[in-house]
Amino acid sequence: MLEAKIEQAVVLKRVLDAIKDLVEHANFDCNEEGIRLQAMDSSHVALSAVELRADGFEEYRCDRPMSIGIAIASLNKVLRSANNNDILNMRKADNADSLHLVFEGSSSDRIGEFDLKLMDIDTEHLGIPDTEYDAVVKLSSNEFARICRDLSNVGESVKITITKEGVTFSTEGEIGDARMTLKQGSGSSARLEDDDDIDPLDDEEGDRFSKKRKTSAAGSSTTGAVVPVEIQLEKAVALTFSVQYLVNFTKAAPLSSAVTLHMADKVPLLVEFAFENGHVRYYLAPKLAETDDD
Repeated sequence: MLEAKIEQAVVLKRVLDAIKDLVEHANFDCNEEGIRLQAMDSSHVALSAVELRADGFEEYRCDRPMSIGIAIASLNKVLRSANNNDILNMRKADNADSLHLVFEGSSSDRIGEFDLKLMDIDTEHLGIPDTEYDAVVKLSSNEFARICRDLSNVGESVKITITKEGVTFSTEGEIGDARMTLKQGSGSSARLEDDDDIDPLDDEEGDRFSKKRKTSAAGSSTTGAVVPVEIQLEKAVALTFSVQYLVNFTKAAPLSSAVTLHMADKVPLLVEFAFENGHVRYYLAPKLAETDDD
């Protein structure tokens, strides 16, 4: 038996938004520690990995490990019926062929119930090896989203170069070339005032995805906060990646004010959006043939 309660449905909605353009269907692996998902995109270029830890739910119970096969688009359609502040309850009996979802308004005057049909998905669980990365950079998730979006208007690939001075994103295309550099220690706002497309979870919303609630008087420290660029460097790294995949990854920006990029020569880029009780991670293979291009 699986029973899970999330105090705000917006958390699961945003997790689904983060992977829906990359993953068609996937197994949600549930055990006493929480819920995990791991799936490749159809081109087998990018791997998405999601974790929601058990202590991040208002209530959580999983009697035995189980895999729940779900069509991501179908679950996303169901979640559209929930208001962001609705309480979300999920339940699956051991032998059931559907996932029971209940959305309840905060005043309990609106209740929606859905039974989502499940799938039998035969996929091999990919082991992700521990990797010693040459460079790790942490920056504002909204700044990262803006850079990827802007560079996608110029070229199809983005070269990411990390040195002790900073991180540079560059691209070349038919209309010209572009380069954006963030210096070590520089800061960017966690919320972009002129960007309506990216709306990160503020601290109050994120904290509600926790057993221990914050009081309503606690303000959002994310709004207007500055996220400094932090670089940990063993050696300088420069790798090239598909900009469209990077743009897709930035759809996880609403979950976290910061994103961390992990890079090493000839290994997949790790893009991590960590929030209080879980994370969304993406692994993207570099374009090796282009890594030496300027």
